[in-house]
Amino acid sequence: MDTMVILFSLGASFLIAVLLGPLFIPLLRRMKFGQQIRTDGPQSHLKKSGTPTMGGIIIMLALLISFLKFSDKTPDFWVLFTASLGFGLVGFLDDYIKIVFKRSLGLTARQKLFGQLLFSIIVCAELYNMNHSTMITVPGTSWGFDLGWFYYPFVVIILFGSSNAVNFTDGLDGLLSGTSAIAFGAFTILALQVSEHESAIFSAAMVGAVLGFLIFNAHPAKVFMGDTGSLGIGGGIAAVAILTKMELMLVIVGGVFVLEMLSVILQVGSFKLRGKRIFKMSPIHHHFELSGWSEWRVVTTFWSVGLLLAVIGLLLAL
Repeated sequence: MDTMVILFSLGASFLIAVLLGPLFIPLLRRMKFGQQIRTDGPQSHLKKSGTPTMGGIIIMLALLISFLKFSDKTPDFWVLFTASLGFGLVGFLDDYIKIVFKRSLGLTARQKLFGQLLFSIIVCAELYNMNHSTMITVPGTSWGFDLGWFYYPFVVIILFGSSNAVNFTDGLDGLLSGTSAIAFGAFTILALQVSEHESAIFSAAMVGAVLGFLIFNAHPAKVFMGDTGSLGIGGGIAAVAILTKMELMLVIVGGVFVLEMLSVILQVGSFKLRGKRIFKMSPIHHHFELSGWSEWRVVTTFWSVGLLLAVIGLLLAL
């Protein structure tokens, strides 16, 4: 029965995303919700200027409808709902301000920080109320330790880190859609393994939603997801890792996201400390583009790395 519900959840969200695409993309185009392309990036990206963005609405709607239909509405449901839709709302506001008010940076850093912190605190309160375990287990071992009250700041760090790492990954056609589908696919299996049914249903629904979106987001992209999608995906996968008690596994299964974030941190740190850049451009997917790789080659390579890391994560856990 669990397997059938998982498949129905995935199939429903995929179908909904495929049906919503032709409805939303022309609407976004008519509303002139076009992407602004940074001029200091790869020159090949300038032709993407004006491509509709905020397509993450398609992902979030497909996810929400499917998850509402097939979930059991347990306390876990509200953690997943808050993390994905809450962070997605912050992303939506950021996208909306960028496009409608022509502010290239969208929300200020302080405003975005406040929004992410608000929903992180709500998630922590929900975890506390459901007596969620504060134990942390090292992947592939039986070794673990109890963080006690320090677990809740740790949860905030996971939510912040995951949402921003996933956001950095959204820079090429289909890159985040594909890597997130792989990561959530792995977490669907991991959640089933530990009988975390709500997380399994949610993860499967997210796989279907991003794969349905990928039909319109693959190169050449007809729509971009924007921060609406990337922050929602990042918050969602962090919540799944927390509920399945595989917080540290997220570093492995979501290794591509971690590498993208590290490349930005290293680039900024190196430039501030030494006045020199390590990469031609960060996040690191742009470095490979500027090194002569085609966009499709970069995307498929990162998908392959994501798949390899997901398999490693599964082998460690199963």
